[in-house]
Amino acid sequence: MKKSLGNKRNKIGDPGEPGEPDHLGEITRIHGDCRHDDGRVSNIDGRDKRLTVSKVLDNADLGYHKITVERPLRLNFQASEARIARLDLQSGFRALATPRKMAEDARRVEIEEGLNRQDALRDFCRTLGEQTQERLFTDRPEFQAAISGTVRATGLKLSLPERKLILAALGERDEQAAICTDAQGNPEPDPELRDTEIVPLTEAIQTYFEREVLPHVPDAWIDHEKTRIGYEIPLNRHFYRYEPPRPLPEIEGDIKRLEQEILTLLSEVTA
Repeated sequence: MKKSLGNKRNKIGDPGEPGEPDHLGEITRIHGDCRHDDGRVSNIDGRDKRLTVSKVLDNADLGYHKITVERPLRLNFQASEARIARLDLQSGFRALATPRKMAEDARRVEIEEGLNRQDALRDFCRTLGEQTQERLFTDRPEFQAAISGTVRATGLKLSLPERKLILAALGERDEQAAICTDAQGNPEPDPELRDTEIVPLTEAIQTYFEREVLPHVPDAWIDHEKTRIGYEIPLNRHFYRYEPPRPLPEIEGDIKRLEQEILTLLSEVTA
């Protein structure tokens, strides 16, 4: 462009503008010819290169399945002081002492009750640590059984959200731990390990998955409910033409020439 417009520095040539090439006409001719792998010779960096300028493709060639790849959640648990301190990082734990909008007297009472409940949960976790001797559990059901044993020993009743708070604070991801499962015995996915893959419509999803994913993460699976179909025009994939690198002596000659130019400029500065 004669004048750049932000990041827009190039445009398609229009013969209606003086001195501009007829890019619009050339594109129209290429489109009208409708030839697969049609090529043109263009001068790029002083060298003539043959470029592929046209492809005839099926719709499926431009489509893809976006699949969600899940991996199992693996956690270890320990009722240590360092992990008990993480209770304060749990939003649900902090919410215990965050009152709703109400009269001032009732608000003070609710704050006091919430703080007392927080202290009770901390004391419970410390008792859990004493009873388990701060043992590192690599199986969630076993640790849940230990929590239930401490509930019976202390008489403190825990709601389901409070149990989840304790598990979240005292748990850490561990690749060597047992897989966490749901009530039906299915492995739970780990959100931090979730990934997506793009599978061409022309290829079976399972074939791609077994070839590209399972060799690297054998415990992965596909969440088919999250699979989506999309379309794109991947220009590089369809139009890229491999060019071998220049010969090493030619590259070495360019480097030496540049080094000499730098030395000449430095000598002028220091002279």
